[in-house]
Amino acid sequence: MSTAFAPNSRPQGFAASSRLDRLAVRSHDLSKGNRRNVYVDNREFLVYHWSGKSSAFSPATGEQALGDDERINLGDHNCRVDVGVPYPYVAEMPSKRDGLELTAANWAKDYAFFLDHSPAEVYPDETIVGEFHWQLDEARFYKFPDEVYGLGFALRELGAGGISLAHTCPDLGIGLTLGWGGLLEKVRENRARFEGYGAADRVEYLDASEQVVLAIIRYVGRHADRAAELAAAETDPDQKRLYEKVAANCAAIATGAPATFEQAVQWIQLFQVVERINGHGNGYGRLDQLLIDFYRRDTAAGVLTREDARSLIAELFLKYGGNYFSFAGRNRELKDATNEVSWVGLEAYDMIGGYNHIGVMWHPEIDPAYYAYACDVVSRHGCGVPTLINYDVLRASELYSGYSEEDAWNVSYSGCQWYCAVGNEYSDHDLNCLVLVKPMQRAIDIAIRDGIQNFESFWRVYTEEVEKTAVALVAFKNKVYEWHPKVWPEMVTSLCMHGPIEHGRDVTDSPSVNNAFTSVNVLGVPNVVDSMFAIKKVVFEDRRFTLAQLREAMDVNWQGQEVMRQVMLNQEKFGNDLDGVDAMYVRVADQVLDTLEHKRNIKGFTFRPSLFQYMGHTYAGPMMGATPDGRRAEEPLAHGCNPMHGRNTAGITATANSLMKVDFSRFQGGSLQIELQPRFFDGKDNIGSFIEKFSRTYMAHGGVQINLNVIDLAQLQDAIVHPDKPEYQDIVVKVTGYSAHFVLLDREFQKEFVSRVNYAEV
Repeated sequence: MSTAFAPNSRPQGFAASSRLDRLAVRSHDLSKGNRRNVYVDNREFLVYHWSGKSSAFSPATGEQALGDDERINLGDHNCRVDVGVPYPYVAEMPSKRDGLELTAANWAKDYAFFLDHSPAEVYPDETIVGEFHWQLDEARFYKFPDEVYGLGFALRELGAGGISLAHTCPDLGIGLTLGWGGLLEKVRENRARFEGYGAADRVEYLDASEQVVLAIIRYVGRHADRAAELAAAETDPDQKRLYEKVAANCAAIATGAPATFEQAVQWIQLFQVVERINGHGNGYGRLDQLLIDFYRRDTAAGVLTREDARSLIAELFLKYGGNYFSFAGRNRELKDATNEVSWVGLEAYDMIGGYNHIGVMWHPEIDPAYYAYACDVVSRHGCGVPTLINYDVLRASELYSGYSEEDAWNVSYSGCQWYCAVGNEYSDHDLNCLVLVKPMQRAIDIAIRDGIQNFESFWRVYTEEVEKTAVALVAFKNKVYEWHPKVWPEMVTSLCMHGPIEHGRDVTDSPSVNNAFTSVNVLGVPNVVDSMFAIKKVVFEDRRFTLAQLREAMDVNWQGQEVMRQVMLNQEKFGNDLDGVDAMYVRVADQVLDTLEHKRNIKGFTFRPSLFQYMGHTYAGPMMGATPDGRRAEEPLAHGCNPMHGRNTAGITATANSLMKVDFSRFQGGSLQIELQPRFFDGKDNIGSFIEKFSRTYMAHGGVQINLNVIDLAQLQDAIVHPDKPEYQDIVVKVTGYSAHFVLLDREFQKEFVSRVNYAEV
């Protein structure tokens, strides 16, 4: 795309209308009023993604909900808008009235009832509508059978876990092309085909899918009816026109395909609502590619201006800023895919700011003006938006895992640090975990028992223990996969995937989509790296202490053993561009890669590691106890593949160099998390230019993702003590892969965040 499309001025180039300002106030007030909080059961869930309490994130209400004294608040990361009361029709749910069955038909009856009894709401000032107050797991019992739970608890003892739910990337282009009426016809045509084959199970699934689509059509239609009612009663002419516009758009897209840019944005918003009612949610793909044809057609016809489009996308962001959309990247011919909507989408965020999860996918041929603008936006808003991602590494990673060229080109950043082949992959990436500290601890105990005297023998024991954990993880995940389409199908997502309707099987089932690899977040890599390097040097080479002495010191959390702790602590540490310890980083990462990629799930696909875990490091430290790297038990573990807090002392460039020594094209993510203090930029004339040069260099050398905050550390420290100060209410930070208002985070998350290395120099 020509750089002539670049904004004329910044940052003052995009003034929001008074209408958008009012919508922004409402959106931010919902977050700051604790009405968008996401909860997890407890610290065990954060570490292992398996607690035994519920089968996904902790429901806010209902029979599986936990009290505030037990559950943990991740922050304002929820699409659901809390109204403070449970779903009022729980007792009338079909599964409560007629009995719960683990079938698609039973699930669809509950979903249709739930949607039919959820309000269709239209608020003043809105052009884009759609909001929900309860998720289905607050009304329908969501729990796997006991045999799954037994495997889960046993696996947790070995150091791994992970449930499966809604972390894929549907192809919204399917729905934008067909509309709900076209999707209904597609379901019916394929059902007729399977009826001819006598495939009763597939007919049953498509019968259920029909009920889901019909419920969605009714739900969208009720938004049209509600807007028409409001329009009839409205006396203000401007607001009346808005209601009439909403009524016309929702009536049009209830069954028909979107015909305009505005209707396409509305369709996307309502799809997200009806899908996220089903679960925690997905990424939603490449927004600029989804909307570009609508944009060009409407602007050519003179019915849409760039300013109109910017405001519409801003409204989409304000409905729920946590939706993961990506921009740029490459097209099918592997040319730069930056287009007019890439600019408009980024401008929309620049105009409203705050909480958001959009990402820009860089590659060497990206429109230079667009990428410079993206980095400028990062520098001015300071909260990790947009996330900067290396498209070429994402695509190479998919190809390495076994994706086809056709599926891999349409890869999209889809959440935290995960990514998917749009519409062609089922991913439960965010909810699997392997904690490397546990196998290392077992290896120490075995080595002491067996009298091992050299590091290579110790390393072999360690690899055997990682293998043992991985084997148990495979058994557990396969049992989950066996039950998943029965317990909690993802039927709305399935409608916008390539394969499920054609196969008559849910996206969680097999055969269904082209790709169903199991991605596994690996927790504790830097701590294991630092520990193994220190053990190798201090215990086996220098013979300063024995493994037994080391174990005894860790068991008492280094009390009375400060000399030993300092010796272990003062060895080379990962993150300082030191070849010795960084070679151990490569060895540890490659070993877990080799272990997992030789395992297969029951769908026929391999396991693949991600050097990331979103928040388990905060609580894993106390759960794991002290570690051989000199870390005390009360300290968190390192975040993802970022160096342990306080240990990368050689500056940001050295940290980046250390991370890049692993080939990220063979892994499924591993973000570089950066917290920069304002004084870092003292003497630098153009902060955005610095971020651009640094990120280009990092990604040109193989880095996969950068989450970059610009934060005042002293201000955040004070915000922990004085969270009610008005000046702190709007501070948004990129926590790990997700954003949140700082003052809404759990206190332990806040403490961990401010304890990270806050770089003050290069």
